[in-house]
Amino acid sequence: MKALPVRPQSLVFSVALVVLGMAFTQTGASFAKGLFPAVGAAGATTLRLTLAAAVLLLLFQPWRKRLDPAQWRMVIAYGAAMGAMNLFFYAALATVPLGVAVALEFTGPLAVALAGARRWLDFGWIVLAVAGFAMLLPLGQSGGDIGLPGVLFALAAGACWAGYIIFGQRASTGGGPHITALGVSIAALIAMPFGVATAGTALLDSAILPVALGVALLSSAIPYALDIVALPNIPSRLFGILMSGQPALAALSGLVILHEGLSPWQLAGIGAIIVASVGATITIARNTPPPVA
Repeated sequence: MKALPVRPQSLVFSVALVVLGMAFTQTGASFAKGLFPAVGAAGATTLRLTLAAAVLLLLFQPWRKRLDPAQWRMVIAYGAAMGAMNLFFYAALATVPLGVAVALEFTGPLAVALAGARRWLDFGWIVLAVAGFAMLLPLGQSGGDIGLPGVLFALAAGACWAGYIIFGQRASTGGGPHITALGVSIAALIAMPFGVATAGTALLDSAILPVALGVALLSSAIPYALDIVALPNIPSRLFGILMSGQPALAALSGLVILHEGLSPWQLAGIGAIIVASVGATITIARNTPPPVA
């Protein structure tokens, strides 16, 4: 059955919502980095996911839905990938600028997109992505303030992001926003032992809870809610192209909020990864058969 046509007004509005959600996500990541001196990276991850889970559980009330065992397995895998992704990403932010961390992390979803490569042009995107990645490694002129542990953490987050995409697609089949609420709740449970071990009672400090709640809303609850409104009215390929702008928004947020400057070499690396992601989304998605419903 063919999809219903999308009205131009709805498309423009949906694109605006997705871009706004991306901006909120990267702004939230910048503010989260400000929590590191008080609770550390794992503590900030725990606060973000726990508070976001509380908000999403109240909004979507997943206990009203029943899942079969197969769905539960996918939801648990989805939540575990999300929790690990956030732990690794926030650990990377401790030593890597936000824009670089997001670009390195983006190698995960980019690898998922490039898995459908078939033509020479498609392999050209792989070469471009690898070149961009090389520009961001702490070698030669791109060294600067980028630590190798942070690079490895960001790449680990990217691998988890790939799992998040795969398991998230399977978990959401026949589901709805309640799947997201359950996934974030499981992610919070995954992160909590690490946060408690490193931050302890500092997680309960009332002085940081408002900032932590703001991070949870900006990074999780608000973007998820905006995506839920936008996705029914936006083609999946266009959504993928828009998401390719995440590293650029992260670099801008890091510059404005955290005053993290990037070298021309680093900016070129981020740009190469963005172009590779957009190119892969356009050409590979067009040559990949649609999934069987």
